[in-house]
This record gives sequence, C-alpha cells and structure tokens, in this order.
Amino acid sequence: MPVKLRFLGGVRTVTGSSHLVTTDKSEVLIDAGLFQGRRDESHKINTTFTFNPRTINAMVLSHAHVDHCGNIPSLIKKGLRCKVYTTSATRDLARLMLEDAGKIQEEDVRYVNKINRRLGLPLREPLYTKKEASRATKIFRSLSYNQRFCITRDMFVTLFDAGHILGSAIIVLEIKDGERTIRLGYAVDLGRKNLPLLSDPLIPDGLDYLILESTYGGRLHAPIIEAKDKLKEAINRTVARRGKIIIPAFTLERTQEVVFFLNELLKERAIPMMPVYVDSPLATDITEVYSLHPDYLNDKTRLAIEQADNPFEFINLRYIRNQDESKRLNEDKRPMIIIAGSGMCESGRVLHHLKNNITDSRNTILVVGYMAKDTLGRKIVEQSAFVRIFGVEYELNAEVVVINSFSGHADQNELLEFVSRCLPLKRIFLVHGEEEQTKILQGLLVRMNLDAYIPSKEEEVLL
Repeated sequence: MPVKLRFLGGVRTVTGSSHLVTTDKSEVLIDAGLFQGRRDESHKINTTFTFNPRTINAMVLSHAHVDHCGNIPSLIKKGLRCKVYTTSATRDLARLMLEDAGKIQEEDVRYVNKINRRLGLPLREPLYTKKEASRATKIFRSLSYNQRFCITRDMFVTLFDAGHILGSAIIVLEIKDGERTIRLGYAVDLGRKNLPLLSDPLIPDGLDYLILESTYGGRLHAPIIEAKDKLKEAINRTVARRGKIIIPAFTLERTQEVVFFLNELLKERAIPMMPVYVDSPLATDITEVYSLHPDYLNDKTRLAIEQADNPFEFINLRYIRNQDESKRLNEDKRPMIIIAGSGMCESGRVLHHLKNNITDSRNTILVVGYMAKDTLGRKIVEQSAFVRIFGVEYELNAEVVVINSFSGHADQNELLEFVSRCLPLKRIFLVHGEEEQTKILQGLLVRMNLDAYIPSKEEEVLL
C-alpha cells in the first residue's frame, strides 16, 4: 500500500495545523492544532473529524502553541488513545497552554449561555474544560532532540531543534515502505537565527519530502538586535515624559524575550531603573518552565542560569498573579513597564491597563507581536482615533510603537536557506501561511527548479 499524506488543517491559513500520514500498517498524526476564528465556525471545525481518532497509532507534536496542540483534548473526547511524542519542554508548556485554553472556553460558554438563557436559545457546551485539558497531557511521552525512536511498526521519528519556541521541534519521520524508506520532514513552525534564549534551528539532511511553513514567505525581518534598540528608545522617551509603557504580549515566548532584553538593557544602564511587572499568571507559570528546562536554551542563557544570573529574575521585576495587585498598578502613577496578555488585546488583564492608560499622551503602547485583522490590537497599530474597550469608546492618545523584528518565525530568506540545505527534495508542501505569502514563496522555490506545491484542506497525496 502506498504511503499517503493528508492535510487536515493549517493549509492556506495560519491556524489549526494537523496532518495525517497513513500506510498499510499504521496511522500517525502530526500536530492537532486548534482552529481559531468565529465562534460557530471554529466550534464546528474543531469538533468535526474526517478520520477516526480511535485508529491513530501515534501522534507527534512539534510545539506548544495552541494552533498546533490545542485540539488534542477534543481528539481524546472522540476516542484518541495513542501516545503523543514530543519534547519534555513542550509537554510541560502544552499542559499550561491547554489548561488555559480550556479555562477560556468555559468562560466563553458561560458568557454565551447567559445571553442564550435570556433569549430562550439552546445552551452550549465548551469544546473542552480545563480539567479535560489537564488530563490530556497524561498520554504525552517525552523524547530528546536527535533521539531516533520507533513509534509504530513501520515508522521512526527524530526531533530536531526548530529554534521557534522552547522545546519546539522539526519532525523527521522515517517511513518503511517495502524495500524503501521515505524521509518526511516537518518544519512548521521554523525559528530564526540569533534569537535570544534559543539555539539556531538545526537542519536535517537526506529528506525526500518536506512540509514547510510559509507564514513570512513574502517578507523579510529586521535583525533581532533592532528590537532591543527600539525597545530602549521607546522606554527612554516615555520615562522622560513620566509615562507608563504598556506591552501587550503573548504569554509564551514573546513575554520571555521582552524580559530578557529588559534585563540586558538594565544591566547595561541603557534605560533607567524602574518597576517592571509581568501581569499574567500564565506567563508567570510559563517563565518558570523556562527556568526548569535550561537544556533547551542556548549556551549563553544556560550559562547565565548556572551562574545564578537568571535573565528572568532581576531587581524591580515582579510577577503578578493576584488580581487585586494587578488593579493597584492603575493607581500607581510612577513610570513603569507592564507586560500583560493577551497578545492581540482581545482578552485578559491588558484590557484593564489599556482602559486606564490609553487616553494619556504621556504613556506608550508598545506592540511586539502580530495583530490579526479586526482585533483591538490591530486597531491600536492602525492608530484609530477611538477604540472600544469593554464596550466603551476611548480616545487613543498614547504613543503607539510597533516593533516587528521580534518575530519567532523564519522569514523569506531563512526559509529559502533552510530548503537549500535540505536538498535534494522530491517535493515541498507549503502550509501554515496566508495564500498571498505562500504563493510568493512557491514562486521563488519554482525558480530554484524545485517542486513546491500548495495543498488544499483534506487533500491527500501519495509519497
């Protein structure tokens, strides 16, 4: 029986990554990401499976972002019973991310059901609960980088450092098909060189096929050091006017990167000594995981931790769990830095800080991550005259600074270099990207005389 690859999600879009490899002996799932979109559409997609979760023999998870791991609890509810192979850092991070996703879904359903009761409409159920999410990671099994491991009767897996977030992996499947062995690589998501905290991505060789992300297939990133310089300039400018710096940040990776750079700037005396608050229980827990897994950090960061110079612990840095303590920050008029979720300003504690600070021209809103269309974060980036927070319109008077160079995804040049070092390849499948970005990357690869293909959702190809 031929080897088949089916693209279940994360194609021609950047959400819901999931792919299925089948042979006559086994079925292996690569990632099970949560599709994120409008409530009804996302619920339908995340609960409808065109395969039988009960017959999956093994799953391999690339990393802990919810668009890659967030639908594992839904699969378990539908009968998934196999082991999920990933790194130990991803296992620990995924538990936190899944529990948070379950909590958010419970809160969302409570809100919707409050309205539905009033209107006499049917009540909803959450996709999964925090308790169900917590149980999901019991089927996780940890593998080390570069460890070749047999996961089914005819497949071996090896995980390589992807350099994207802590514990992220490039997956290589070796698939036995009679007398031949097919080597399938999966680089979704792929990191960048010279990122703080992490090592550069490793590049596997001898691949026959490659599934590759294309998030920034048509764009180039500024050097990461530019992020540090812009951060310094924005902070000094704001402190000079006695204002606050509000940083909406994703709890996983972006918060830790910002803290790392703030530590360096303070040690270099490039910015004044001031209070720095990480106002997020989830970000606090995730940062603890970083300290517990120094082996997944680069040599510089690992050495600093070993020498009791932990970049996540410095004078004036405080992690806030308590909600009352969070609220008290709004009464404190001193210049300070507040890092809070959510990254796109759609929920979480950052909304309260924006509400209390967005109208004051002394303050700065520092954007360090991607803001999707129609989010509050995008409206702030576009500097709309008025923005709506908790249903109330506020005048946007604070300075808005956008730092794009923080991205943890490989850009166009880095993707092309990665492919060139994986050659020869029979075929490249381009996924995880908006169509415009994916098509630009496809065109460049075709000019290199490579077979670059953009699959559609549910399409199945033979390897």
